[in-house]
Amino acid sequence: MSKPRVYVTRKLPEEAMELIEANCNMEVNPHDRAMTGRELEVAIQGVDGFLCLLTDTIDSKLLDLNPELKVLANYAVGYDNIDVKACTEKGIPVSNTPGVLTDTTADLAFTLIMSIARRVVEADKFTRMGKYEGWGPMLLLGNDIYQKKIGIIGMGRIGQAVARRAVGGFDMDVMYYDINRNKEVEEELGLKYKSFEELLAKSDFISIHVPLNQYTEKLIGEDEFEMMKDSAYIINTSRGAIIDETALLQALRENKIAGAGLDVYEDEPKLTPGLANINNLVLLPHLGSATVETRTKMAVMAAKNLLAGLKGDRMPNIVNPEVFYR
Repeated sequence: MSKPRVYVTRKLPEEAMELIEANCNMEVNPHDRAMTGRELEVAIQGVDGFLCLLTDTIDSKLLDLNPELKVLANYAVGYDNIDVKACTEKGIPVSNTPGVLTDTTADLAFTLIMSIARRVVEADKFTRMGKYEGWGPMLLLGNDIYQKKIGIIGMGRIGQAVARRAVGGFDMDVMYYDINRNKEVEEELGLKYKSFEELLAKSDFISIHVPLNQYTEKLIGEDEFEMMKDSAYIINTSRGAIIDETALLQALRENKIAGAGLDVYEDEPKLTPGLANINNLVLLPHLGSATVETRTKMAVMAAKNLLAGLKGDRMPNIVNPEVFYR
């Protein structure tokens, strides 16, 4: 019996590649970059399985190029890059990689909190440029994090992990907003559930941990920045389009908020013109899950999802289980 054909849209950590290659005829994107739309169109044709990244747009038009596609495995916890409804209609199970990147992403959210509040990036540049001439009482003053108020938007796995760090590590007063209230976590960690507007108005730090969908796109815009304290910082490690970057740029330029930390962007990888020139802003190139340990776990999880789907088994991390009840 011949092995199934699969395509992997970017080279992954070796453990996952070996697992796929041992069970499939595997082809991999030869370039160390995201694939173009045309390259995806060529790659998807004639394969049984497709392992894609969040940088790959998988829509109905692309899927039509391969009516025989059996499985789609996404190497990411979010799957807004995939038209899941179209996949379900075509009988294609889709999987993601939840859980394994929770703590790593929560760590990065706090990295951004500490970096922007204590002006770490500014201070690094200042020192490298030879401007440091000795200690001074007013040199690069930042703001404390300890015992401040943090508002967490979205109390899923990552939001909870951020809350645990805020409570256990920094003795912070933690508020949260989510469309689904979690009283169990409230009691466990001593969290306070607030309305969206009250959270924005009272928080010293705001950390975003919601998926991107029709309800959360540009959730934070001009009106929301007006509600925030002028001493507040906003952090986004979720999806870039949740913040209106033009409104953010204006808020930072006009000192409507104290600063921001971004790991994701509205039109990733492009930056809204002007963002790169703002001092009270820390910018990272989507590093939320970027540790050797986590990226390897994600890759192996994606590979196992792919292989299970190719066998006709239920994928361990399927996002559209209804595909089996069509």
